[in-house]
Amino acid sequence: MKSSLIAASQAALILIAIGAITFLLVEPHYEGRNANSTLFEVYFNDPFLVYAYVGSIPFFVAVYKAFYILRCAGCNQAESPACMRAFGSIKYCAIALIDFVSAGLLIILFNDSDDRAGGVAICGLIILGSIVVAIVAAILERILRKTLIHVPAA
Repeated sequence: MKSSLIAASQAALILIAIGAITFLLVEPHYEGRNANSTLFEVYFNDPFLVYAYVGSIPFFVAVYKAFYILRCAGCNQAESPACMRAFGSIKYCAIALIDFVSAGLLIILFNDSDDRAGGVAICGLIILGSIVVAIVAAILERILRKTLIHVPAA
């Protein structure tokens, strides 16, 4: 791969991670029930917010592994066992994210709230995106596994 394409992809991953961290830290202050709350009330009295933060860990692990794969591709080591394991990690992180978001969706659905539509829609989009990422990572992992098995010893 060209180094400029790899650098642009790495920059995009960094921007995505910064955007996700910013959203996780800023959004609770503007949420309806926390709009006039203190910092302590926002971060320490909301168990769902703690669940969202713990549930975001697989996302950031997957971003780190994708950054690692791009770094290996820049060094012409994209067909290494380490990259194959990184694709496997991304697949499992996507599955874990699906599990966390599905449980969060159940919490939203069974909670007494008047406005569930936005949460359900966002959960659906995150689940759909995670399914796509898990499938692509599984396919790429399988391709790398076949490539590594069939490479003649030099």
